[in-house]
Amino acid sequence: MKFHLTFLLLFASALVSNALAEIRPWKNTDATRSVLGEFIKRDATSVTIKMETEKQVTIELTKLHPDETKWLNTYHPLVAGTAAAARPDPNAFFDNLTFRDTRQSVEAKLKASKLVKLTTEEVFLGRSGLNGVFRMRKKIGNLVGSLYFDWTDSSRLRELTIQTEPRPEADYKTEIEPSWKQLTELLTTLYGKPASKAPIPSIASLGEGTFAPSHLWDIESGGCAILGTAREGTKYQVVVRFSQNRPGVLSIP
Repeated sequence: MKFHLTFLLLFASALVSNALAEIRPWKNTDATRSVLGEFIKRDATSVTIKMETEKQVTIELTKLHPDETKWLNTYHPLVAGTAAAARPDPNAFFDNLTFRDTRQSVEAKLKASKLVKLTTEEVFLGRSGLNGVFRMRKKIGNLVGSLYFDWTDSSRLRELTIQTEPRPEADYKTEIEPSWKQLTELLTTLYGKPASKAPIPSIASLGEGTFAPSHLWDIESGGCAILGTAREGTKYQVVVRFSQNRPGVLSIP
Protein backbone atom coordinates (compact mmCIF):
# COMPACT_ATOMS: atom_id res chain seq x y z
CA MET A 1 0.00 0.00 0.00
CA LYS A 2 1.30 3.46 -0.82
CA PHE A 3 0.46 4.68 2.64
CA HIS A 4 1.36 8.35 2.29
CA LEU A 5 -0.88 8.92 -0.73
CA THR A 6 -3.63 6.69 0.64
CA PHE A 7 -3.67 8.50 3.98
CA LEU A 8 -3.92 11.88 2.28
CA LEU A 9 -6.76 10.78 0.02
CA LEU A 10 -8.71 9.05 2.77
CA PHE A 11 -8.42 11.89 5.24
CA ALA A 12 -9.39 14.37 2.55
CA SER A 13 -12.47 12.40 1.50
CA ALA A 14 -13.50 11.29 5.00
CA LEU A 15 -13.20 14.65 6.71
CA VAL A 16 -13.79 17.25 4.01
CA SER A 17 -17.56 17.34 4.55
CA ASN A 18 -16.97 18.63 8.08
CA ALA A 19 -14.36 21.23 7.18
CA LEU A 20 -14.85 24.97 7.25
CA ALA A 21 -13.56 26.85 4.21
CA GLU A 22 -10.21 28.48 4.91
CA ILE A 23 -11.23 32.05 4.12
CA ARG A 24 -8.60 34.69 4.93
CA PRO A 25 -7.65 38.25 3.95
CA TRP A 26 -5.09 38.67 1.15
CA LYS A 27 -3.22 41.98 1.52
CA ASN A 28 -1.69 44.01 -1.30
CA THR A 29 2.02 44.90 -1.31
CA ASP A 30 1.81 47.82 1.14
CA ALA A 31 -1.05 46.33 3.24
CA THR A 32 -3.39 49.22 2.45
CA ARG A 33 -6.05 46.96 0.93
CA SER A 34 -7.13 43.34 1.20
CA VAL A 35 -9.67 40.93 -0.23
CA LEU A 36 -11.25 37.92 1.45
CA GLY A 37 -10.82 34.61 -0.31
CA GLU A 38 -10.23 30.88 0.07
CA PHE A 39 -6.99 29.37 -1.22
CA ILE A 40 -7.52 27.16 -4.29
CA LYS A 41 -4.08 26.59 -5.85
CA ARG A 42 -0.74 28.22 -6.52
CA ASP A 43 2.31 28.04 -8.73
CA ALA A 44 5.70 29.74 -8.60
CA THR A 45 4.37 33.16 -9.65
CA SER A 46 0.68 33.36 -8.70
CA VAL A 47 -2.08 32.17 -6.40
CA THR A 48 -5.73 31.42 -7.21
CA ILE A 49 -8.37 32.19 -4.59
CA LYS A 50 -12.16 31.87 -4.44
CA MET A 51 -13.95 35.06 -3.45
CA GLU A 52 -17.06 35.21 -1.27
CA THR A 53 -19.02 35.60 -4.53
CA GLU A 54 -17.70 32.12 -5.53
CA LYS A 55 -15.70 33.73 -8.35
CA GLN A 56 -12.12 32.49 -8.70
CA VAL A 57 -9.36 35.04 -9.32
CA THR A 58 -5.64 34.61 -9.91
CA ILE A 59 -3.27 37.10 -8.30
CA GLU A 60 0.41 37.55 -9.12
CA LEU A 61 2.61 37.06 -6.07
CA THR A 62 4.44 40.30 -6.84
CA LYS A 63 1.19 42.14 -6.08
CA LEU A 64 0.80 40.58 -2.61
CA HIS A 65 2.28 41.54 0.74
CA PRO A 66 5.30 39.47 1.89
CA ASP A 67 3.13 38.05 4.70
CA GLU A 68 0.98 36.34 2.08
CA THR A 69 3.98 34.76 0.38
CA LYS A 70 5.20 33.56 3.77
CA TRP A 71 1.76 32.05 4.49
CA LEU A 72 1.75 30.29 1.12
CA ASN A 73 5.24 28.90 1.59
CA THR A 74 4.32 27.64 5.06
CA TYR A 75 0.98 26.00 4.30
CA HIS A 76 1.08 25.42 0.54
CA PRO A 77 4.76 25.12 -0.42
CA LEU A 78 5.79 24.31 -3.94
CA VAL A 79 6.70 20.65 -4.32
CA ALA A 80 9.84 19.86 -6.27
CA GLY A 81 9.12 17.99 -9.48
CA THR A 82 11.77 15.35 -9.04
CA ALA A 83 10.86 11.69 -8.79
CA ALA A 84 12.53 11.47 -5.37
CA ALA A 85 10.44 14.32 -3.99
CA ALA A 86 7.21 12.87 -5.38
CA ARG A 87 7.86 9.35 -4.12
CA PRO A 88 6.25 8.64 -0.73
CA ASP A 89 8.32 7.08 2.04
CA PRO A 90 7.25 3.42 2.38
CA ASN A 91 8.01 3.60 6.11
CA ALA A 92 5.62 6.50 6.75
CA PHE A 93 2.93 5.87 9.36
CA PHE A 94 1.18 9.28 9.33
CA ASP A 95 1.37 11.64 6.38
CA ASN A 96 5.09 11.41 5.53
CA LEU A 97 6.39 10.91 9.08
CA THR A 98 8.48 7.89 10.06
CA PHE A 99 9.86 6.68 13.37
CA ARG A 100 13.35 7.54 12.07
CA ASP A 101 12.53 11.25 11.96
CA THR A 102 14.27 13.79 14.16
CA ARG A 103 12.54 16.83 15.63
CA GLN A 104 13.95 18.92 12.78
CA SER A 105 12.73 16.58 10.03
CA VAL A 106 9.30 16.25 11.72
CA GLU A 107 8.99 20.02 11.82
CA ALA A 108 10.01 20.39 8.16
CA LYS A 109 7.62 17.67 6.98
CA LEU A 110 4.66 19.04 8.92
CA LYS A 111 5.23 22.56 7.59
CA ALA A 112 4.91 21.10 4.08
CA SER A 113 1.96 18.85 4.97
CA LYS A 114 -1.48 19.10 3.42
CA LEU A 115 -3.04 17.36 6.43
CA VAL A 116 -1.97 19.70 9.23
CA LYS A 117 -1.30 23.40 9.73
CA LEU A 118 0.92 25.40 12.04
CA THR A 119 -1.06 27.50 14.51
CA THR A 120 1.72 29.69 15.90
CA GLU A 121 4.48 31.89 14.52
CA GLU A 122 7.56 29.91 13.48
CA VAL A 123 9.77 32.07 15.68
CA PHE A 124 8.11 30.57 18.78
CA LEU A 125 8.71 26.92 17.85
CA GLY A 126 12.16 26.75 19.43
CA ARG A 127 10.74 28.10 22.67
CA SER A 128 7.45 26.21 22.89
CA GLY A 129 8.28 22.97 21.08
CA LEU A 130 6.01 21.10 18.67
CA ASN A 131 3.33 19.80 21.06
CA GLY A 132 -0.11 21.20 20.31
CA VAL A 133 1.02 23.72 17.68
CA PHE A 134 0.16 21.59 14.62
CA ARG A 135 -3.55 20.90 14.04
CA MET A 136 -5.46 18.83 11.52
CA ARG A 137 -6.78 20.97 8.66
CA LYS A 138 -10.00 18.95 8.53
CA LYS A 139 -12.17 18.25 11.55
CA ILE A 140 -12.61 14.74 12.92
CA GLY A 141 -16.37 14.49 13.18
CA ASN A 142 -17.07 17.93 14.62
CA LEU A 143 -13.81 18.18 16.58
CA VAL A 144 -10.39 19.70 15.89
CA GLY A 145 -7.40 17.36 16.30
CA SER A 146 -3.98 18.50 17.57
CA LEU A 147 -0.64 16.67 17.37
CA TYR A 148 1.64 15.75 20.29
CA PHE A 149 5.03 14.03 20.21
CA ASP A 150 7.31 11.82 22.29
CA TRP A 151 11.01 11.32 21.46
CA THR A 152 13.64 8.66 22.07
CA ASP A 153 16.87 9.37 23.97
CA SER A 154 18.52 9.90 20.58
CA SER A 155 15.86 12.51 19.65
CA ARG A 156 14.04 10.29 17.16
CA LEU A 157 10.26 10.20 16.93
CA ARG A 158 8.94 7.46 19.23
CA GLU A 159 5.26 8.33 19.38
CA LEU A 160 2.76 10.65 17.71
CA THR A 161 -0.60 11.30 19.35
CA ILE A 162 -3.62 13.01 17.80
CA GLN A 163 -5.98 14.41 20.44
CA THR A 164 -9.31 16.03 19.73
CA GLU A 165 -10.32 19.17 21.57
CA PRO A 166 -11.76 18.33 25.02
CA ARG A 167 -15.51 18.19 25.55
CA PRO A 168 -17.68 17.95 28.71
CA GLU A 169 -19.36 14.73 29.75
CA ALA A 170 -22.66 15.92 28.23
CA ASP A 171 -21.03 15.78 24.77
CA TYR A 172 -19.59 12.28 25.09
CA LYS A 173 -22.42 10.66 23.14
CA THR A 174 -23.06 13.48 20.65
CA GLU A 175 -19.50 14.60 19.78
CA ILE A 176 -16.88 12.24 21.23
CA GLU A 177 -18.52 9.03 20.00
CA PRO A 178 -19.11 10.20 16.37
CA SER A 179 -15.43 11.25 16.12
CA TRP A 180 -14.36 7.89 17.59
CA LYS A 181 -16.54 6.04 15.06
CA GLN A 182 -15.14 8.03 12.15
CA LEU A 183 -11.57 7.25 13.18
CA THR A 184 -12.44 3.58 13.70
CA GLU A 185 -13.64 3.36 10.09
CA LEU A 186 -10.71 5.33 8.71
CA LEU A 187 -8.02 3.37 10.53
CA THR A 188 -9.67 0.07 9.57
CA THR A 189 -9.61 1.16 5.94
CA LEU A 190 -5.93 2.04 6.24
CA TYR A 191 -4.67 -0.91 8.27
CA GLY A 192 -7.28 -3.62 7.83
CA LYS A 193 -8.85 -5.67 10.59
CA PRO A 194 -7.72 -4.49 14.04
CA ALA A 195 -5.69 -6.86 16.18
CA SER A 196 -7.88 -5.86 19.14
CA LYS A 197 -11.21 -4.07 19.25
CA ALA A 198 -13.98 -3.17 21.68
CA PRO A 199 -16.86 -0.69 22.00
CA ILE A 200 -16.10 2.91 22.87
CA PRO A 201 -14.85 3.09 26.48
CA SER A 202 -17.55 4.03 28.96
CA ILE A 203 -17.32 7.26 30.90
CA ALA A 204 -17.18 5.21 34.10
CA SER A 205 -13.99 3.48 32.90
CA LEU A 206 -12.15 6.78 32.47
CA GLY A 207 -10.44 7.92 35.63
CA GLU A 208 -8.83 11.33 35.98
CA GLY A 209 -5.88 11.67 33.60
CA THR A 210 -6.36 8.25 31.98
CA PHE A 211 -6.47 6.95 28.40
CA ALA A 212 -8.70 3.94 27.69
CA PRO A 213 -7.92 2.11 24.42
CA SER A 214 -10.58 0.41 22.33
CA HIS A 215 -8.70 -0.63 19.16
CA LEU A 216 -5.19 -1.60 18.09
CA TRP A 217 -3.90 -1.92 14.54
CA ASP A 218 -0.49 -3.22 13.51
CA ILE A 219 1.25 -1.00 10.95
CA GLU A 220 2.93 -2.94 8.14
CA SER A 221 6.04 -0.74 8.15
CA GLY A 222 6.41 -1.17 11.91
CA GLY A 223 4.73 0.08 15.07
CA CYS A 224 1.02 0.29 15.77
CA ALA A 225 -1.96 2.62 15.99
CA ILE A 226 -4.09 2.66 19.15
CA LEU A 227 -7.50 4.34 19.29
CA GLY A 228 -9.47 5.21 22.39
CA THR A 229 -10.80 8.01 24.57
CA ALA A 230 -9.24 9.94 27.44
CA ARG A 231 -10.26 12.12 30.35
CA GLU A 232 -8.56 15.26 31.64
CA GLY A 233 -10.35 16.86 34.57
CA THR A 234 -14.02 17.00 33.64
CA LYS A 235 -13.36 16.96 29.87
CA TYR A 236 -13.09 14.04 27.41
CA GLN A 237 -11.17 13.49 24.15
CA VAL A 238 -10.72 11.02 21.32
CA VAL A 239 -7.10 9.91 21.07
CA VAL A 240 -5.12 8.11 18.35
CA ARG A 241 -1.63 7.05 19.39
CA PHE A 242 0.92 5.99 16.77
CA SER A 243 3.67 4.17 18.67
CA GLN A 244 6.98 2.69 17.62
CA ASN A 245 6.57 -0.02 20.26
CA ARG A 246 3.61 -2.36 20.25
CA PRO A 247 2.23 -3.05 23.75
CA GLY A 248 2.44 -6.70 24.75
CA VAL A 249 -1.13 -6.75 26.08
CA LEU A 250 -3.76 -4.16 25.25
CA SER A 251 -5.88 -3.55 28.32
CA ILE A 252 -9.42 -2.75 27.19
CA PRO A 253 -11.96 -1.66 29.80
